[in-house]
Amino acid sequence: MIRTRAELDHLGLCSPTPASLAAFYARAFGMVGKQDGDELILEAKDRRLVVSSGEAGKLRFAAYRLPDLAALEALKERVVSQDWIWRESTSAFLAEGAISIHDPDGNRFLFGLGRPSGAAAEGSVANRTARLQHVVFGSRNAARLARFYDVILGFTPTDEVLDDQGNVRTTFLRSSDEHHSLAVFQTSQDRLDHCCYEAGTWDLIRDWADHMAGERIPLKWGPGRHGPGNNLFFFIHDTDGNWVEISAELEVVKPDRAVGAWPHEERTLNRWGIGLLRS
Repeated sequence: MIRTRAELDHLGLCSPTPASLAAFYARAFGMVGKQDGDELILEAKDRRLVVSSGEAGKLRFAAYRLPDLAALEALKERVVSQDWIWRESTSAFLAEGAISIHDPDGNRFLFGLGRPSGAAAEGSVANRTARLQHVVFGSRNAARLARFYDVILGFTPTDEVLDDQGNVRTTFLRSSDEHHSLAVFQTSQDRLDHCCYEAGTWDLIRDWADHMAGERIPLKWGPGRHGPGNNLFFFIHDTDGNWVEISAELEVVKPDRAVGAWPHEERTLNRWGIGLLRS
């Protein structure tokens, strides 16, 4: 069966204070906001968010952009062939005909074709490279969720993190040539873990860290280097406490790459120092 090719296009975030969250992403990432009914639509170069009222830390959806209509039809057929359900859906940044799929934990995914963005944000921060690249979930049953992403969504496992008993604690999955565009950690509760913006090169990690310092936004973890993906990174918190990662030089893999295995230890999460184990 054909594997899904897709890129993370935008996220839908809930917040008890949508305007405050939008103001944070304007300062941190240069995203320009506009009101569209009950939603705030935020956009800058290669990064888009839809913010609406709701519980802090709750992800409304993760929207992936497919390359063409044939890919969308292939995904529909895959989902139906596995006795799962897709429904028609809409989104601010996807063309008509998008679909919605819920995973076993209730996380909602949108898949569709992209459509032209609105007016480009202006300013050096808005045009600095930081492409929305991946989203990560925590789950009480990470193995079940990883299998869903593999078998039903058609993403390809790249690396797994295994504990001493051989149990899978983390799975990284890809839908492009990049190491992962989706991942799941074994955690004590089902939740959003983090989202990530790809800066591209090490010097831009420096520039983004300098920008955060200028905005008085402290780095919460990093700079460091992950084992799986081999990427450089640092993390911040937004005003709702969501983990936000800025990454650089994420590994590019070949289609026939074997699934890698990593030990469940701090050094896997950060080869340079402290690693934040999820469990």
